[in-house]
Order: sequence, then C-alpha cells, then structure tokens
Amino acid sequence: MSREIDIDVVLAMPVEQFLLSLSVPAGTHAREAVSLALQAGLIGHGRVDIDPLTAPLGIFSERVSDEYVVKAGDRVEIYRPLQQDPKELRRQRAQSGSFSHQ
Repeated sequence: MSREIDIDVVLAMPVEQFLLSLSVPAGTHAREAVSLALQAGLIGHGRVDIDPLTAPLGIFSERVSDEYVVKAGDRVEIYRPLQQDPKELRRQRAQSGSFSHQ
C-alpha cells in the first residue's frame, strides 16, 4: 500500500487564481502532481492561456524540474510567461527617470 502525502497545486492568472489541495502517492513527481490536479478539477471552468502540462514549475518560488519528487506540504506552482522582461522594464524606468526612491 502506497503512502499518501498532502500538497497544493496553484496557478495564478492575472484575474483568477486556482488552488487545489490534494493527496498524492509518495514519490510523485512535480509534473505528475500537476496532471493529477488537472484531472481533479484544478482549473474547472476558468479560462487559461497557458498549457499547465508544459509550463515551468516551482516549489515555493523556486524553479524545479518536472522530475522533482514532491514532499508533504509542498506547493507546486505552475508559472506563466512574464508579460514584460524585468531587466527591460528597469531599463525603461531608468531612461525615463521614473524610479521611486523608497
């Protein structure tokens, strides 16, 4: 009998966030966890413009490979592409002088 562990799988879109807590067999890989979450209704009737089965993944804001073995309490994050390159955004702000000094 396989031991189960509890994890969360999350996907944040600009307007809507999806979170599903589920139990998965110990030894489950991150990509497998995403697949299981999708089968369990992670996205439901929401509309997303990315493919969660190929999007980059992370655990608590740290990128991981598809083969990462999830641990109890992990939050598997499905990342969407950045809308703007942070370096380019900083360069544009520096050129326009719109940096705020905090």
